[in-house]
Amino acid sequence: MPLDIVPSVCPHDCPSACALEVERIDGRRIGRVRGASAQSYTQGVVCAKVARYAERQHHPARLSHPLRRVSEKGAGEASFVPISWEEALDEVAEQLTRAAQRYSPETVWPHFYGGTMGLVQRDGLQRLRHAMRYSRQHSTICSALTDAGWHAGCGFKRGGDGREMTKSDLIVVWGGNPVSTQVNAMTHIAWARKERGARLVVVDPYRTATAEIADLHLAPLPGTDGALACAVMHVLFAEGYADRDYLAHHTDDPAGLEAHLATRDPAWAARITGLAEQEVVEFARLYGRSRRSFIRLGYGFSRSRNGAAQVFAVTCLPAVTGAWQYEGGGALLSNHDLVRLDRTLIEGLDVLDHSTRILDQSRIGPILAGDRRDLGDGPPVTALLIQNTNPMVVSADSLLVRQGFCRDDLFVCVHEQFLTETAAIADIVLPATTFLEHDDFYTAGGHTFLQVARAVLPPYAECRSNHVLICALAKRLGARHPGFEQSAIEIIDHTLRVSGLPGIDAFGDAPWLDCWPGFEAGHFLDGFGHADKKFHFRADWRAIGPEHAQLPSFPDHVEVIDEGDPERPFRLVAAPSRSFLNTSFNNTPSSVAREGRPTALVHPEVLAGLNLEAGDRVRIGNRRGSVVVHARAFEGLQRRVVIVEGLWPNHAFEEGIGINLLTSADPGLPRGGAVFHDTSVWLSPA
Repeated sequence: MPLDIVPSVCPHDCPSACALEVERIDGRRIGRVRGASAQSYTQGVVCAKVARYAERQHHPARLSHPLRRVSEKGAGEASFVPISWEEALDEVAEQLTRAAQRYSPETVWPHFYGGTMGLVQRDGLQRLRHAMRYSRQHSTICSALTDAGWHAGCGFKRGGDGREMTKSDLIVVWGGNPVSTQVNAMTHIAWARKERGARLVVVDPYRTATAEIADLHLAPLPGTDGALACAVMHVLFAEGYADRDYLAHHTDDPAGLEAHLATRDPAWAARITGLAEQEVVEFARLYGRSRRSFIRLGYGFSRSRNGAAQVFAVTCLPAVTGAWQYEGGGALLSNHDLVRLDRTLIEGLDVLDHSTRILDQSRIGPILAGDRRDLGDGPPVTALLIQNTNPMVVSADSLLVRQGFCRDDLFVCVHEQFLTETAAIADIVLPATTFLEHDDFYTAGGHTFLQVARAVLPPYAECRSNHVLICALAKRLGARHPGFEQSAIEIIDHTLRVSGLPGIDAFGDAPWLDCWPGFEAGHFLDGFGHADKKFHFRADWRAIGPEHAQLPSFPDHVEVIDEGDPERPFRLVAAPSRSFLNTSFNNTPSSVAREGRPTALVHPEVLAGLNLEAGDRVRIGNRRGSVVVHARAFEGLQRRVVIVEGLWPNHAFEEGIGINLLTSADPGLPRGGAVFHDTSVWLSPA
C-alpha cells in the first residue's frame, strides 16, 4: 500500500499549534499522525487525540453533502434531506438578503471562533461580514480576559520563548494543565527537571494530571489567584527577594506597589484562598530564590469575573524579582501577536464600517433572547451564519441559548464537519473540510513559529473549505473585495509579503519560520509595550475596557466573583478534559472510551455528608437549572470545589442538556470574557 509522510499543522484551539508529520495512504487516507521532529518546539511530540486523527478524519458520521431541514429543529438526521450545493447556496443567500432587507444588514450575525485556528479559513468570515455590514463579533469566549490582564502589565501580547523552559530552575504552571491540554510544554518542562533539577509548581484548584507530578501544588479556591499572587509579592518585598535595580529601571511604580502590598500578607491570602499560610510562604520563598523562574500561564484562572485582574497580578511576579533578565526566566501567556501580520486582505479591514454594532459572542443566549443590553437600538438577530463552532454546547447559559435557537423567526446556516447539536437545529447545514483538506497558515500561542500547511488530502465527498464557501456566498450576495477572487494560497502569499515576511515559496519542506526576536527584545529588556517602555504595576483599566470602575489600579483580589451563599455553597469549575478539546473529539471512539461519562469530582467528606458513595448520581444546580452526573470521590481539591471535566455532548446527560446550563453569560471585567469557572452551585442526591 503506497504510503508517504507529508507535513501539516494542527489547527485546533490549543497553544501548541503542533508541526505535524502525517502518514498519507494512497493519497486519500491517513494513518498515524506524529509531531514534526525537526521543529524545535514540537520535537516529535503530539497529543494522543491528534495522533489518532484518522478516527476523526475518516469518521463514518462526517457530513458529506449539504442538508436542508424539513421538520422540527434538533431532531437529528431525520429532520434533513440532502440538497445540492447550488440549492444550498441560493437558499442561504436568499435568506440573508431577505433578513437584511426587512431589518438592516445588522440583523445578520456571522458567528465563529476556534474550530480552526488557521488565519485564512477562520478569519476570512470577517471579510464577508465587513463587506456586507453585518453585525460584528466581540470574540470573548477564550482569551479576552487573559489578554486584558496581560496587556495591563506588559503592553504586548507576547512573552517568553517556551523552549527556554529547558533552561529554567523553577517552572510555575499557573491555571493550566499541560499534561492534558498542551503536551509539548511538558516536553520542555521534563527536560528542565531531568537536566537541571528544575522544580515544578502547579497552581490550580484541583489536583490535575500536571499537579500530580509537581514538586508543589497549590489549590486555591476559584477566583482567588490574585490574592495568592499579591501575598507572594508581599513576601518577595518583605524578605529581600525583590530586585530593586531591575524595578527602578524597568517598572513604573515599585514603591507604590510595595506600599499597597503591605497589608496583603500570607495570612490575608490564606483567608481568601483557603490555602494554608505556610503554603503561600513556601511558594514565595521558592520563587524568590529562583532567578531563572518561568511562569507558564494558562487560561483557567482567567475564566472568572475578576479573571483579567488575576492574570495581571500573576504577570507582576517576574517584574518584582527581575526574572526577565535571565534566560529561562520570565513568563508566557501567548505569542499569537509575536508576528505582526497585515490582515487587511484576509479580514477585509479596508471595507470595515466602524459604526456597525458589535455583539459579544459569549452572550449569544441573551442576544438571541433579545436582550437590549446587547442589541442596543439595533434590530434583533434573525439570521446566523455559523462557522466551525457549536454554541449549543460550548456557550454559557445554554438553556437560554437553546431557547434562542428555537425561535421560529431565526434562520440558521451551519458550516461544520459533523452534525453537532448546533448543526442539528439549523435550517441549512453545509459540509466542511478538515485541516488536511485545505490550505492555511498559523501563528501560535505556545511557541514562536509561523507555519504554513498545504492540503494533504482531497476534500471528502462534497465538503468545501470555509474560504470556498465564503467566496461563493459573496458572489451571490454581491459582496465585492479582492479576497473573494483569490485562492487561499494567494491570500497567504500576499499577507506574508505585505507584512515584510518571506513569501510562500520560502516555506519548503520545513514549512515554518521562527519569529523569535532574540533575547533582549523577547525579554522586554529594550522595553515593554507601553509608551514609557516600562512594566506597569498601575494598570490603566480605563484604556482597556469600559467596565473598569471596579478594578483597582494595583494588583489585588477583586471581589466580584460568584462567591456563593448558604443555598449555593460549592464552587463549580467546568474544566477541560484530556481527551476532548472543547467539543472536538467528543465523538471519536477512543476519546469517549477514555473519558467514560460526565463525572463530578467531589471531596469524600462532602459525598459522605450527602450520604452518597463514589459512582452514585449527584444533582448539581443553581438558579439556571440542574444537571445529573455520577460522582467520584476526590481528595485533591478543597471541600467547596466541584470539578466536571470535558464538554460532553448534551445527549450524554440524563436530561439532554450539558454542564453549561449552570454557567453564566455575565461578561468578565473590564471588556467582556466568558466566566465558565466562576459558578456557585448546590449539590444533592439525584
